[in-house]
Amino acid sequence: MLKVCLSGPLKSAADGAASVLISAATIRELLRELVKQYPQMQIHLDNGIAVSVNGEIFRDNWSKEIPEGAEVFLLPRIQGG
Repeated sequence: MLKVCLSGPLKSAADGAASVLISAATIRELLRELVKQYPQMQIHLDNGIAVSVNGEIFRDNWSKEIPEGAEVFLLPRIQGG
């Protein structure tokens, strides 16, 4: 199980939880399981998020394997211009 830390609007989509436990081997599996547990999370995924695994940020490489015990953070994408 991975402890996934959430910030901002992602917390409210997870019933206010600052972190959740998810069983997944890759970022893609992590996101899929997250939506299964918290369907409200889908809108945030559709709007774009970044995933930090041990301090390295991934925006589109969802096939990245997540090592056991990794520090995982989900971050809403910040729109810029």
